Amino acid sequence: MKHPDPEVMNDGVLDHRGDALPYLSKSAKNMKMDKLLSTPIPTYEGKTPGSYFWTKVIYWICSRISKVQFRTIEASGMEKIPRDRGSLCCAWHTNGILDALQITLNHPEYFVLGARHDLVTRPMLGWWTRKMAVQPVVRKAELLRGGCTEEEANFLNGRSLMTLASGISHGYGCVLFPEGTSHNNAYMLRFRTGPMRTVLAASALAKASNKELPVLIPMGLHFRTREYFRTDVWVEYGTPIQVESDDVPQNLVDAVSSGTWSEPPAESVFKLRDKLRTDLVPLSPNANSWEEYRGLMLLGHVKGRMEGKKPTTWRQEVELARELRDTYASKSKSLDVDNLQPEKIINPIVDKSSRAAEILHKNGLDGRDLNHSSNKLASPRIAKLPLGIVRATLFALLLPVFLISLLPQVVLGRLLGDSTDEGIDARTSYQFLAAMFGSIIVWPISSGLLVAMLYWQTGTLTEITGYDWTHAFGGTSASLFAALFAMWLLMFLISYFTGHLFSIVWDDYVDFRGYLRKLKLPKIDKQELFNLIEEIKQDLQSD
Repeated sequence: MKHPDPEVMNDGVLDHRGDALPYLSKSAKNMKMDKLLSTPIPTYEGKTPGSYFWTKVIYWICSRISKVQFRTIEASGMEKIPRDRGSLCCAWHTNGILDALQITLNHPEYFVLGARHDLVTRPMLGWWTRKMAVQPVVRKAELLRGGCTEEEANFLNGRSLMTLASGISHGYGCVLFPEGTSHNNAYMLRFRTGPMRTVLAASALAKASNKELPVLIPMGLHFRTREYFRTDVWVEYGTPIQVESDDVPQNLVDAVSSGTWSEPPAESVFKLRDKLRTDLVPLSPNANSWEEYRGLMLLGHVKGRMEGKKPTTWRQEVELARELRDTYASKSKSLDVDNLQPEKIINPIVDKSSRAAEILHKNGLDGRDLNHSSNKLASPRIAKLPLGIVRATLFALLLPVFLISLLPQVVLGRLLGDSTDEGIDARTSYQFLAAMFGSIIVWPISSGLLVAMLYWQTGTLTEITGYDWTHAFGGTSASLFAALFAMWLLMFLISYFTGHLFSIVWDDYVDFRGYLRKLKLPKIDKQELFNLIEEIKQDLQSD
């Protein structure tokens, strides 16, 4: 994959604190103010802020694609979400559109959405976001780089934040990321105040209407390897933070009741920000580096096996790593407002596990590849082989469908994901969009091509099966048209089934590839790996 050069990404533009602003892609720099200012405003009279029909369609499509794109999806904590008031979800932001997607799909309420301005103006994607009444937001990075005037940014952001606040006050869900940008770090960036200002304005609107004040929900978003197809994800809804009535002064209630944006008191904003940061940071990896975090993950595998509690799900792996992080990390409770990168854990056992984890990582392996005693690499599960062969055979029979209806999407997603100038965190976003819009655009065409091929081979198929599908509804011209149309619709279902089957066959391929990697692990690496693990086990026993 091709990544933007770090020197190119840092163009020297600084914020008011003197820190480098986030890198902007070409799309983010291209601001179309006329389209942004004409963005539809949501209505809050129905179940959805935007078009009910198109919102249901997009939710259904996104849910289907999500189940194909991820190998396992687990969501927890939904029972904590109060249903009698609005909620603003906040999480760390490392996987582009998929971060918001996973939060939205697993929340019990429909969302009023705010997004980076270019998601509203892009071809095709912009049509969908406008149907869902997504509100554009201009970040400080666009403003300081001259993408628009300060007056335009203030007006647009004020209108968008007010619209989001109104939706939250009406009981809808919403998601905003306090870091303000997607990134590649193993820890959170400095918190921006947009989410806190929005939920306080929503609280003022709710207070004016005698409604229950909304909550702020800290969330953990955990992707095993975020840029991989068929990775694992755990969506963790944390304990809601209730906005207190005392933090919403009457002058703010009076100001926002007129329908115009007004800034909440700074002390209320900072108080809520500090509370969110305290609750949210522990739900992220919160590690000094990815190398350290991989070490904690491996340590969890070894410890779990020693205690007879081998982690069997991605969530269990994350929870074990979190427990060990809290055990070995510095006990200081203070968080640096400007730099949330935690200090490197200084502990021999973490150092050893990080070194062992890097041996596995550079060979494409991880803690799941250890056996139950952590003294050897795990043997392949032969019992899975017959079913894998059956799936591969069925996929081979459906290969023409895959090549015509799905391969164009795969190629497009790979090309866009590998050539984007937005970094590795945008890779799966482009793959997801290629799958979504590819299905809408490609499948009607591919279904027509497949039906034409079947019609062309009608005689051969009739000889093989003894059945002429073109006469399913009779022998008239109208009946032929009905049979062709029914087969065209059927091809959509077959394409979806083929895509789902491909994802499972891909899992089988990845498992087989992992077995080959274990066979090819260099002897010197294997010896060093298990020497380190043996030392780790002795250290754990002596703790």
